[in-house]
Amino acid sequence: MEERLQKILAAAGVASRREAEKIITAGRVRVNGKIIKELGSKFDAAQCRITVDGNPIAAEAKVYYMFYKPRGVVTTMSDPQNRRSIADFVQNLSERVFPVGRLDYNTEGLLLLTNDGALAQALMHPSHEVNKTYLVKVPGIVPDEKFDMLRMGVKLEDGMTAPAIVNLRTYDHEMNYTLFDISIHEGRNRQVRRMCDAIGFPVRDLKRIKMGPLQLSNLGRGKFRELSDNELAALKKAAKL
Repeated sequence: MEERLQKILAAAGVASRREAEKIITAGRVRVNGKIIKELGSKFDAAQCRITVDGNPIAAEAKVYYMFYKPRGVVTTMSDPQNRRSIADFVQNLSERVFPVGRLDYNTEGLLLLTNDGALAQALMHPSHEVNKTYLVKVPGIVPDEKFDMLRMGVKLEDGMTAPAIVNLRTYDHEMNYTLFDISIHEGRNRQVRRMCDAIGFPVRDLKRIKMGPLQLSNLGRGKFRELSDNELAALKKAAKL
């Protein structure tokens, strides 16, 4: 069966579909020895020899890991500035995995690592509205009307945000901070931080604690574990797969 080349690469665990498109347009992919740069190209993976950087792709068994990203780690598999990256934590895995979505350098918490490009694409597609929940700590005492602004959506430089789900956890008057959680389904760059800036309460600490039905649990910073069958089934259901 013929499929788009980027879909074949994603299914083989090379990268997410979006990243696979970049690999193709960079001229790193050959099909039967010929460099292919056109994103609309379709092939039958069973009938072709496809290589990336000279290495043939192989149909790997799909794997799914929950990873607790620490602060000070970039959400990529390499970094030109030689900062710590996801690759530093998964060197002993036999499968090639990639992170689904991103957490910025100073944000910690839940990341999904997989080689299932189709699931990654579905989870990140805005139309599927898979919520990501973050635990947020800000200096000061946030008044209810500011929380309501987040709930209704705030105006950022790239447009209004979708309504968020916001729950107050703690007011600490002695230490002068507010702890709350916020759930969003959009995936804009540094979105939670920018939303908090927009209401006048810049983020001090940010941690992703949920992704759809997945909840960060039983993991230390920098550790990962395989998803259970029930977790994977719930995640695929949330992604409408």
